[in-house]
Amino acid sequence: MILLSNIQDGAELVPEGESVEKTLSIIELIGSGGTAGMIIIAILFVLLFVALYIYFERIFAIKAASKIDANFMNQIKDHVSHGKIDSAQLLCAQVNSPVSRLINKGITRIGKPLADINTAIENAGRLEVYELEKNVSVLATISGVAPMIGFLGTVIGMILSIFEIANSGGQIDIKLLADGLYTAMTTTVGGLIVGIVAYMAYNHLVVKTDKVIYQMEANSLEFLDHLNEPI
Repeated sequence: MILLSNIQDGAELVPEGESVEKTLSIIELIGSGGTAGMIIIAILFVLLFVALYIYFERIFAIKAASKIDANFMNQIKDHVSHGKIDSAQLLCAQVNSPVSRLINKGITRIGKPLADINTAIENAGRLEVYELEKNVSVLATISGVAPMIGFLGTVIGMILSIFEIANSGGQIDIKLLADGLYTAMTTTVGGLIVGIVAYMAYNHLVVKTDKVIYQMEANSLEFLDHLNEPI
């Protein structure tokens, strides 16, 4: 048996008993979560934007900090060996990288005990590391907070569903019950997605920062070894 529906509007024939597939877009899914769900999803979107902004800002800064001429240290050692301290400082100023700033700090201490030079370089290195890691801790915070905010939405959604069941008087409104469940599920998924993205971004930045720190340490040791060489 074939049912005719809305023939005047040109609707297609739908076989009796055949279910019509219902689709749900992301926007509709978020809207179905009610006011509480949309507020929590909005907060998660803000956290996601902040996480992505910090990640790309830091990744470009770290990439710029890691760029250094392979011949830089050879030129520095050559200038220092010939007593051209001003030329060495000028070269450091032209390169403008964490490594060059550490070496420049050491150059300004030439003539003092090697331990004092090493201490000056270490102190300057701490400042450079602080600059490299600026705002990275925020990513770690977002990676932990976002899932918790999502779970908060889950709890709110379940409370709304239980409230509807308790006040239904035996007549449960499926739509209101579904709104609570939508809030629970969408906020959980949103929180986990934001948390995963922030966690991956944080770990990637940590790896990149560690490479720059290793580069700084290696060049600083090379500079100190050169100063310790017998003339």
